[in-house]
Amino acid sequence: MSAIKQLVEAQRPPPLPPAPWTTARIAGMGMMALWLVIGVGIILFLTTEWDPEKIEKYGPRYFSGLGVTLSLVGISIVLGAIVSIPVAMGRMSKHMLFSGPAYCYVYFFRGTPLIAQLFLIYYGLGEFRVELQSIGLWGFFRDPWNCAILAFTLNTAAYQAEILRGALRSVSTGQFEGAAALGLSRIQTYRMIIIPQALIVALRPYGNEIILMIKGSAIVAIITVFDLFGETRRAFSRTFDFQAYIWAAIFYLTIVEILRNLWNMMEKRLTRHLKR
Repeated sequence: MSAIKQLVEAQRPPPLPPAPWTTARIAGMGMMALWLVIGVGIILFLTTEWDPEKIEKYGPRYFSGLGVTLSLVGISIVLGAIVSIPVAMGRMSKHMLFSGPAYCYVYFFRGTPLIAQLFLIYYGLGEFRVELQSIGLWGFFRDPWNCAILAFTLNTAAYQAEILRGALRSVSTGQFEGAAALGLSRIQTYRMIIIPQALIVALRPYGNEIILMIKGSAIVAIITVFDLFGETRRAFSRTFDFQAYIWAAIFYLTIVEILRNLWNMMEKRLTRHLKR
């Protein structure tokens, strides 16, 4: 028998070969350099064009518009989530009496632009002023804020219904069988087993939907709702200073970035048991 008298010292792994300069890598580096130049240019522009009087005059209005934007999106998302539940249940139903209207609703609101839906509600229903007055609804539809809430709620409800339906369908049928073996009712099965698992799947799409709603909310400025973009348009119309739109973009980017990081933290928190 042979015996090893001296162990071989551990050797470092060989260095990785340098990454080749492919066309894709060169293009990526070029785009990064371009964005860096644009970012530095915007910072220099805002620094050189800084006007304390304009900031003092229009700064509070930006924050007021920001509050309107967040209120609009928040209310619409919550109401849309409530509306999406029966719509998703209808989409999952095997009876045409329920699945047919739900399909048509989702098909229409996902297939047409949000701005067209907003115009149909705000301007289109205005053509029926006499009829709406006769049933006492004209006071609601004459207010652009109410019309914006209604349009955004119906729009996001269609998207949230599909998100919820897809998340529920992603849960395996074995979960239902296991719950039935434990003697759980249908409601208990959904509340304690199916919905918690489905929400993990739906969390990321829900976050994307909220971000899209925040960016899409700028269209309400067209119907005289002074949200963040509406205040931006008003500031530009009085100063003709292009940095008004740059500040609006910074506000929107900040909101989206904060929301994205909060959503990442929530996702890590809820999926910590899935990581090994």
